[in-house]
Parts: sequence; C-alpha cells; structure tokens
Amino acid sequence: MPDSAGADASGNRKADRRDTTPEFYEITEKKSRFIAYASKITFVDEANAFIDEISREHKKARHIVYAYVLPGIEKYSDAGEPRGTAGQPLLNAIKRRELCGVVVVVVRYFGGVLLGKGGLLRAYGKAAGKVLDTYI
Repeated sequence: MPDSAGADASGNRKADRRDTTPEFYEITEKKSRFIAYASKITFVDEANAFIDEISREHKKARHIVYAYVLPGIEKYSDAGEPRGTAGQPLLNAIKRRELCGVVVVVVRYFGGVLLGKGGLLRAYGKAAGKVLDTYI
C-alpha cells in the first residue's frame, strides 16, 4: 500500500498515473537507485526521442540503459555496464511479455556498492519487469 510519499510496502516508488511525466518504477538495490521508464512507440525515432528525454532528465546518472522492440527490430544498450548485464535483461523482459512497440529505459544512480553481474542482471530485470507490468 503506498504511503504519502508514493512508496509501497517494500519502499519502492511508483509514479502517480495523473502525472504528466513518463511512467516510472523505482527500486533500490544495495544503495543503487534503478529508475525504470516505459513507453509505447511506433517508430525508432520515437524510441530515440524517449531515450534522449530521459537522459536529459538524469544528467548525473552513472548509467542510462535501454531496450526497445518494434516489428523486425530489437535493440538494447548496456551503457557502460558489463556486457549483457543491463540492456539484455530489459530486452528479455519485453520479449517475455511478448510485447512489441515498446521502449524501456532504466537509469542507475550508483550507490557505492558493486552488485556483480548477477546482481545487475536481477536489478535491471526486476526494474524493467515492474514498469512493464505496471504501465504497459
């Protein structure tokens, strides 16, 4: 149940559907913040514009990871995280839900504790899955 600050019982934040900002879902893993955004898209240009918009909002973030799926196109970026530990879990979350015409962006603010490859896979995958299940 959300508290007055918008956090649920586990301390994760969810956007208010009445907000004009993009929908997001935030989790914290070992002091790192993972803020996941999702949007429906029709063209690659829309995906790139959404990614750019999120990047402009989070200039101080350590990593801005994304994945999107359109008919005949699948693309992701690990954005400096170890190969396959960030963008691939986002892409897997989209494909597991059999979605198309969707972009997911996850912003990571590093909290000073290394998560390791397994921790990154779980955190990025969880953030992506939550935002897709909640808003798409």
